Amino acid sequence: MTKKQMNISIIGAGTIGTALGNIIATNEIHRVTLLSIEEQVVNSINSEGMNNKYFPTLHLHPSLKATLEIRQLSEADVIFLAIPSAALMDYMMTICEEIPANAILVNLAKGFGTGNQTIIHCLKQTFSNPLCSMKGPSFAREIINRVQTGFTIGCTDQTVGDNLQSIFEGTTIYTDRSTDIEGVELLSILKNIYAICLGVVDAHFNSPNIRFLILTKAFNEMRKILLHFHGKEETLFNYCGYGDFTLTALNDLSRNRTLGLLIGKGFFTEHVSNELVLEGKIAVNVFYEKISMIMNVNKEFPIIGELYKIFNDSYDVSAFVSNLLAF
Repeated sequence: MTKKQMNISIIGAGTIGTALGNIIATNEIHRVTLLSIEEQVVNSINSEGMNNKYFPTLHLHPSLKATLEIRQLSEADVIFLAIPSAALMDYMMTICEEIPANAILVNLAKGFGTGNQTIIHCLKQTFSNPLCSMKGPSFAREIINRVQTGFTIGCTDQTVGDNLQSIFEGTTIYTDRSTDIEGVELLSILKNIYAICLGVVDAHFNSPNIRFLILTKAFNEMRKILLHFHGKEETLFNYCGYGDFTLTALNDLSRNRTLGLLIGKGFFTEHVSNELVLEGKIAVNVFYEKISMIMNVNKEFPIIGELYKIFNDSYDVSAFVSNLLAF
């Protein structure tokens, strides 16, 4: 069967946008363009075939192009959103008139949008476009080196999901599906919280027993919060769930795990806190405040309760594990 050519735009030419665009470009039937605000990045991609800022030693697929021109979005069939969650919705509001009504919007960002709502929830308020969330255990460095990588496509429309899934046929991207689009979004935020937790634990103990004791507690707490916010339990067993959580919690390339290691070793200061805008720290405060309005967070969700104390009170980090095991 002949594949349909699609115009694919990726908003953001950082690590994940470049890596994913480079993989999609290997499926040469599609036209893939990175939209960036960084002129140096655009020039290096178009003139040298390299993203000298983010992947300075890697040659990109020759069909991958970059642009500074927002108007090129008007031709897109699929638009991937690959910019930081904190900036995403403000940026989308500035370009909304350029986005075709039928273009599929695919959120890659892992974090909250405006008003501490999921990005998919925020996009629904402004755009009538088909929406997808695409999340999984994926380091950009591995993707661009063509290591097999799994993503969950969260989408309520089967045809839209099929179209998105077809983009990755014959590539090193493997996908599973979920209709629980809000659950996919929530898990991509929650996993950062529990990655911090595992970092704190591993900073104090070189113990597989303790690591996986706390890992099990963390996974169960994720489940409880997912259900509390009306996600579906089975979403935990997609790539976006257990896979993304364990990659983020146990691999030292993870920024949020690294934050936990810094906390556990006593290197976390107010200066570091202000310099590193990490999704996990933000998420701890957001979930604590939402849940505390209706129940005792420290009793029902002790990991979030203890992390909230770390970020907001004087706290003896050496007691972190014993405090968790008291519940």
